[in-house]
Amino acid sequence: MDEFIEQLPNLAKDKHKENAAYFKKLKRKPPKDLDYQMQELHDEEFEETDCLKCANCCKTTGPLFTDRDVSRIAKHFRMKDAQFIETYLRIDEDNDYVLQKVPCTFLGADNYCMIYDVRPKACAEFPHTDRKKFQQITNITLKNVAICPAAYNIVEKMKERIKLK
Repeated sequence: MDEFIEQLPNLAKDKHKENAAYFKKLKRKPPKDLDYQMQELHDEEFEETDCLKCANCCKTTGPLFTDRDVSRIAKHFRMKDAQFIETYLRIDEDNDYVLQKVPCTFLGADNYCMIYDVRPKACAEFPHTDRKKFQQITNITLKNVAICPAAYNIVEKMKERIKLK
């Protein structure tokens, strides 16, 4: 797994043009059963993939924190929202709350999330390959295939299974 994770950015870069062209076609004319097929591909992949053996998303990127996320996690720590923000977050160039630094502050040495039960929505939904109207988030998926081995595998299987004209 470590070797695959190490190679992932280069694999994704090699496939970028192919994936971008595929997603462009997908946006133009998505199959009627796309959400169903993506859910199936997602479920199949995550029967094989153990995120705890990887945690590359937590090690290399930080999620966006919504106001709801902030309130929920602050409450978990028995902190005021403002104190949680000051301690852990910053505002990025898009005016969103993000972690002050990566790897994620809440990632344990064993790859377990210390706030798993109250984690941000972006973490709970990552890598977003089972999202409804998947064709609308292909730009995110193009980025995620360089971070997440499961997303990479799902996109490769998707191109095999869902043929576009």
